[in-house]
Amino acid sequence: MEVLSAAAVEVPSYFVCPISLEIMRDPVTLSTGITYDRESIEKWVFTGGHRECPVTKQQLGAGDREPTPNHTLRRLIQGWCAVHAVERFPTPRPPVDAASVAAIVDSARPLLQQLDAGGQKELMASLREVADIVDESDRNRRCVQGSPGAVEFLVSVIKQHASADNASKPLGSSQGQGEICGVQDSPKENSPEEAALSILHSLNLSEESLKRVLEDGSGDDFLDTLACVLRWPSYLSRTYGIHLLKSAISAMPVARLTSASADLIYGVVRVVADRLSVKAVRVALHVLCRLCPWGRNRVKAVEAGAVSALVGLLLDEGCGSCDGRGDRRACELAIVAIDHLCGCAEGRLDLVAHPAGLAVVGRVATRLSPAGTESAVRALHALARHSATPAVLQEMLAVGVVARLLFLVQAGASGDRPRERAREMLKMHARVWKGSPCLASHLNASYPS
Repeated sequence: MEVLSAAAVEVPSYFVCPISLEIMRDPVTLSTGITYDRESIEKWVFTGGHRECPVTKQQLGAGDREPTPNHTLRRLIQGWCAVHAVERFPTPRPPVDAASVAAIVDSARPLLQQLDAGGQKELMASLREVADIVDESDRNRRCVQGSPGAVEFLVSVIKQHASADNASKPLGSSQGQGEICGVQDSPKENSPEEAALSILHSLNLSEESLKRVLEDGSGDDFLDTLACVLRWPSYLSRTYGIHLLKSAISAMPVARLTSASADLIYGVVRVVADRLSVKAVRVALHVLCRLCPWGRNRVKAVEAGAVSALVGLLLDEGCGSCDGRGDRRACELAIVAIDHLCGCAEGRLDLVAHPAGLAVVGRVATRLSPAGTESAVRALHALARHSATPAVLQEMLAVGVVARLLFLVQAGASGDRPRERAREMLKMHARVWKGSPCLASHLNASYPS
């Protein structure tokens, strides 16, 4: 008998999902009484963030968002497929419940104390079992995340093994910043800590879960663990680590941000410097911009080499040029970070000491969005006000910074604040810059009095 597809015959309307408009593989019913295909409704509610039934528009409470399997309708669909020689859909596996996940975690927890090869092998088998559950569906990811102790267990795997691994690594400086032994890729199942880290990344932890980890009395240990992860040689592990760190600091109060360790900031800076990937670099820049305004984090970032990494990024990305080359969003974030770093003397000193520092910030000032321009001009203003040595003023003139400030004053296309700061700088150092042969005659003629 020839097996047909559902598209080749007329399908009863009550077999069709109202969202996908295709025959339902795994029909489930909401509390509103409407039946959908599980994949479609779960994407609507959980991925799409909708809080109402698509058909009735009735609001769904927190307890109404988990649909109920409609076994009767599923059997009817399978029977209809058999009668009409339509390829049958396999019976879906029973959903994983929190008790099943808890059983796996409880059996694996004692293995954390067994550091021999046998214990490691059994622990890896348990972690692979959890990983298979997580990879199967969004529902399973929510189930694992909501299972008591599951997230904490995964964190403890990373903590214990990362700490043991870190104890054997050389220290790179008096501040305890570990050396990164080259960037390499390694399979995510290579070791228990990498497997647990991969699972945590796949879970896409909610703010509630992150707060639970950060507030269980070992939140600082978790951040220290992520600092260690950011020094691992594995490309994947560092990528997962920087994503977890971004989520973690988003769930942290400002008071906690002020105590970020030098090791943690060093790891973030190295992600930028090593260019792990476009997305990883953007995430690291977000983290840097979030951390830099608080406490002594700016100084720690400067000591970690942030200025050199950011200037190098701007050079590599074409300073946000409009020729289609480079990552404009990364450039925007990099100049915001430089603006923060110029708020401390150490940052300003590093920027003027960099051979391309002044030139690249000046170039960015007229190549990015109004927000990027404002950050660049604010950084230049900090230099002109607090670091205006004769050598710095002459370099600003020679590399075209002064000409760009004049352009901003004349064009005024980036808003009032950048224009006023540019005008203030030009007036502040008019004695050095006005009438200079480095400026074209038409620029000298328009120099503000």
